[in-house]
Amino acid sequence: MARTKSYVQFRSRQREVDKYVDDERIKYTLYFAMFTLSTIQDAIRLNPDTFNLTQNEALHQEVNRKYANKVIPNVGLCIALYDVIKTEDGEVKNGDGAIFVKCEFRLIVFSAFRGEILVGWISSCTPEGINVRMEFFDDIFLPKHMLFPNAQFVAKEQAWVWNVNEMDLFLDTNEKLRFRVESNEYSKDGLKIVGSCAEEGLGLISWWL
Repeated sequence: MARTKSYVQFRSRQREVDKYVDDERIKYTLYFAMFTLSTIQDAIRLNPDTFNLTQNEALHQEVNRKYANKVIPNVGLCIALYDVIKTEDGEVKNGDGAIFVKCEFRLIVFSAFRGEILVGWISSCTPEGINVRMEFFDDIFLPKHMLFPNAQFVAKEQAWVWNVNEMDLFLDTNEKLRFRVESNEYSKDGLKIVGSCAEEGLGLISWWL
């Protein structure tokens, strides 16, 4: 199957958890921090070039081809197939050499919930706010009205500065920061996360060490 950047990040998390955790229930919780499992029902088209595979192998390949790295409105960003729950007998349509298999399966999905605290890197700053990226997702925006009180955009530095106790704390490009999720916005272009950075513990990781 194609290894999307988001899938690679998920597998990296699994390997890290496996190193230190033995309890399967705790493992499951840690695997899916930031991720959820979403159940989908669909008729999957199996092309003739998959006929040399088992049905399960073919379904894994074609489900990932169809859904991986795609956004499902009000569900989230699909990472990869987790498992196939059940299938029905395949059907052949007139004039089509493929087999269509109705099945139910679970997808690993990235879907941040409101109030969740996430960590990312500042990709750019504008007078309207801060753009943030994560290792597998880069459409995150912290609007100016959701930044710290007394925060100002400094055009010369292309950075936001938070003045606290007569000290200027810069939010510079490529710095690692912690932010709170306020909403998920879905559109024809995909998923956008809107976040805030206006309370103790949020902002640059280095501030709170």
